[in-house]
Amino acid sequence: MNFISAQDITLYTQLNGRYDFVFVGNTLNPAENSFMSAPSVLTSSSAELPLSTGTTIYRAYLYWAGCGPGDFNVNLNGNPVTADRTFNYQRINSDGYFTQYFSAFKDVTILVQSIGAGTYTVSDLDVTNEIAYYYNEGGSTNFAGWSLLIINENATLPLNQINIYDGMEAVPDEINISLDNLNVVDKIGAKIGFIAWEGDSHIRQGEKLKLNGSTLTNPLNPPDNAFNGTNTFTNSSELYNMDLDVYDIQNFIAIGSDTINISLTSSKDLVMINAVVTKLNNQLPDATISIESVDVNCNSDQVTAYYTVYNLNSTDVLPNNVPINIYANDILVASTFTTQALEIDQQYSSQITFTLPADIPLDFELTFIIDQNAAGESTVLELIEDNNSFIQLVNIPPVPLFNVVPKVFSCNKSFGNGIFDFSIYHELIKVDANDFVAFFTNELDAITNANPILNTNDFAAATPFQIFVRITDANGCYSITSFMLETRNCPPTIYNYVSANGDGLNDTFFVEGLRNIFLNFEIEIYNRWGVLLWKGNQNTEDWDGSVNQKSTIMSNKVVDGTYFYILNLNDENYPKPFSGFIYYIN
Repeated sequence: MNFISAQDITLYTQLNGRYDFVFVGNTLNPAENSFMSAPSVLTSSSAELPLSTGTTIYRAYLYWAGCGPGDFNVNLNGNPVTADRTFNYQRINSDGYFTQYFSAFKDVTILVQSIGAGTYTVSDLDVTNEIAYYYNEGGSTNFAGWSLLIINENATLPLNQINIYDGMEAVPDEINISLDNLNVVDKIGAKIGFIAWEGDSHIRQGEKLKLNGSTLTNPLNPPDNAFNGTNTFTNSSELYNMDLDVYDIQNFIAIGSDTINISLTSSKDLVMINAVVTKLNNQLPDATISIESVDVNCNSDQVTAYYTVYNLNSTDVLPNNVPINIYANDILVASTFTTQALEIDQQYSSQITFTLPADIPLDFELTFIIDQNAAGESTVLELIEDNNSFIQLVNIPPVPLFNVVPKVFSCNKSFGNGIFDFSIYHELIKVDANDFVAFFTNELDAITNANPILNTNDFAAATPFQIFVRITDANGCYSITSFMLETRNCPPTIYNYVSANGDGLNDTFFVEGLRNIFLNFEIEIYNRWGVLLWKGNQNTEDWDGSVNQKSTIMSNKVVDGTYFYILNLNDENYPKPFSGFIYYIN
């Protein structure tokens, strides 16, 4: 026999509370297929669902199955049902014929809750066209049937954990199923249930069902014929070619276990396991956490995260002071603790503000992990130990880009004072033409966007002076940069006409851009014969025709005429003296 395809039995859902489970269902085979004189099948059958006082229906899942490629639209008590999920098992049997079998699943909780206790009928489950082939070429594997898996809730029950696993695995010859995500803290009342298809009561060659190496058995299911058309809940042995079996397992499991291993062998009988359900007495909290929102600012390393702590689907109180670690790209950035105990199914919300390290990129993963101490260890025993983290991608908006601009120079007006024009920097400094640029006299004003410089055409400043620039984009994000204002000593302007007549016009030899700029300047005045008549500097008045040097001229004042000047600026940028003629009139 060659195997073609199947689906591994894996965890579908886990429920924690005062729950128990029951199987309700029926076959559509009028007799066991191996004992049929001719192939036949029904298209509907019924079963009773009892409910004891104080019991309510918490969940209801409908499984149905049969031979052939599948019928995935049926009716439950006259209500159309279409499969949410489907399974199949395909093989080449020992006679070389291709056979396939199907199963379907539907969450029918709302419908069954509205109906409650009573009779349930599945109809329009039709594999009529398939049974002849499966009766003959398929080796008497013609079948169809259905089951409701009911999760009941009752306040008198202990706090239990219900795990539901499903898929489609089959023997012959052997299958091994590992049921994970368990947390065995109490073995009392532990049980396991199976929804299985096609098993024959009279075929028991090599058939063994084991849990953790121990053979499972009960009054309806002998150790060598586990799947034999029986229903543990109704004690029926006429559930032809399907099984709804439950076993007590408290003697086969160990406290602290998180996995149960199931093995099934059969050398002849075709048995397809569709669903496995476990019930464990399990009074534990289950801490989970979610990030609701994150506040970030493009111009700040401060992050405020809003989060919610849950104790949902649990069986005990989550204590106070459970540690919470917070990571940015796997770097621990903050730690805190829960601030209150949480009853079963309770939650509370809080917030935390922390500082990002400087090397965290703009896009990073923010991870909250609850029940993790500084050493990365769990501090509270929980129902599920691998659901304590929540990851959210955080994007910090980028700040605007800008161009680095050079210093702005102006001529020194006196003692380093200058008049500056940096109006073109509004455009030169920004990269994005849509950004807004503003200038400020100090960094604090730039950051707070207060007191901007309004006149950038003739800004007066004593230098060196730093101008701060704020570049703001459409999102309100901003960058801060700066540039320097500096003065330089520009060449002086020499006016070479003196009329010392006291009228207030050209009364002295005036050099514009000299005093209080070139502080070490020296001026010498000579007559046409090269005789030094006058010397002046920063500490003397401008020349008005007076003579302050010894000479052959026996007068304190020069006469009208042409004179020669030499101006030494004594500035490294102007190593050569300025010289020329002065026209003097008294």
